Amino acid sequence: MKTFTSRFALTFAALTLGFGIACSASADTLDEVKAKGKLVVAIDPTFAPYEYTDDAGNIVGYAPEIMKHVAARLGVQLEYQKMAFSGIIPALIAGSVDAEGSSLNVTAERADKVLFTVPFGKSVNAVLVRADEQRIAAKPLTVESLAGLTAAVKTTTAPEQLLKQFNTELKAKGLETIKIVSVDSVDQTLATLMTRRADFVFDDITVLGGLAQKLPGKLKQVGELGDSQWISWATRKDDERLNQLISDEILALKASGELQKLQQQYLGVTFELPSTDFIPTK
Repeated sequence: MKTFTSRFALTFAALTLGFGIACSASADTLDEVKAKGKLVVAIDPTFAPYEYTDDAGNIVGYAPEIMKHVAARLGVQLEYQKMAFSGIIPALIAGSVDAEGSSLNVTAERADKVLFTVPFGKSVNAVLVRADEQRIAAKPLTVESLAGLTAAVKTTTAPEQLLKQFNTELKAKGLETIKIVSVDSVDQTLATLMTRRADFVFDDITVLGGLAQKLPGKLKQVGELGDSQWISWATRKDDERLNQLISDEILALKASGELQKLQQQYLGVTFELPSTDFIPTK
């Protein structure tokens, strides 16, 4: 399974290429979309459960469900153009598509090149335990509350490295470290937890949500640790009207509770999302 870090990587060379040909982008894409009756969106549907291709070849997932609502709000058809993830922002800046529909981590560097919509997703590591676990109950969850316990984690991932960082912090405070059981797959982390060889699984909230859906009522998330990153879409810088329409639809889905239902359905977890001040500074 791809990690969030690798999935959202984008080469500097690709960004530079797109920026160099930005002059071809339309200054009023919203009117053009309405005139032609379709919204053309770039996507790399290889990032389940956010966006992926099902057995019938349909593009499905949490993000496409939201994009369907955007197209309905516009009163137009939705047309996807599949492409490699590294080519999406250059294609957007070049004007080859109206918007992009792959889930992007919101970063200050990307904000220099594109205009982000309000976030619809969140990436952060969290702790998953068995439903009967009582030892990890601190609110908010702290690194200290995990001292002396055993964690199951997928090997060579960002969550594994974060656990090692936590152990450095615990040692510095004279506390017992976390015992780390590194395995080869996400499913193996679940097996390690359920056979009581580990006290908790540490991974991204969406990964943990998927595991919880496999065993309803037997697992629970008890808190998040580490930095969060917001997940959003982007338009060209000068497409403020289209960007605002997309953002308005996301906010409307949030206000109605529909967004939370889609989160639970596709991600197995719900979370709060900001509507302002979500772009990090450099």
